[in-house]
Amino acid sequence: MINAVLVFNNAGQPRLTKFYTQLETSVQQRLISEIFTLVSNRAPGSCNFLPLPPLLSSQSTPSHAASTTPSNDVPSLVTYRHYATLYFIIISTSTESPLALIDLIQVYVEALDRLFENVCELDLIFNFETLHATLSEMIVGGVVVETGLDKVVDGAWEGVSRHGQAGESLETGQGISPKHPLWTRSAYGWALNPEFLLLDDDIKA
Repeated sequence: MINAVLVFNNAGQPRLTKFYTQLETSVQQRLISEIFTLVSNRAPGSCNFLPLPPLLSSQSTPSHAASTTPSNDVPSLVTYRHYATLYFIIISTSTESPLALIDLIQVYVEALDRLFENVCELDLIFNFETLHATLSEMIVGGVVVETGLDKVVDGAWEGVSRHGQAGESLETGQGISPKHPLWTRSAYGWALNPEFLLLDDDIKA
């Protein structure tokens, strides 16, 4: 089972935190901090999977479970990949294959790259709906349900487009979708998409 998917930058700032097992907020925060310290101090070329710190693993154990009895349901494995300024991390139980999780991260990143056309950190900040929609196409309730790149991308497009139509603007008659994001990128940096800026005439009584 997959217990959590985390994405954060080289400074340790979270860009995505998705937990599939119930943890107290304080434990989640400590987990994020400890995992960042753990992976950021790894030397280049090191193995991409490692054991979850024992203290955090014990805090993630259900209270009814006997501490002396090993359980396959206990989070015990950290799998990660480092892309440019971002770390993509999966926390899982011992029943998951580390190599399969590495491939899963790769599919997720490739899907985001297709959706955003050369994805960067700012894409994750300004289009978090797409980030979560893509992950939801791949993992449901901690179980991997889809790894096909084309199906993941198509499902994410459909999901975010549907979300954009639900939040359609009465003034502009348009909703936010991946093809028409609220923020656009140009050679001069990021700016609000002019399609979503109201003209003076539009707001006059």
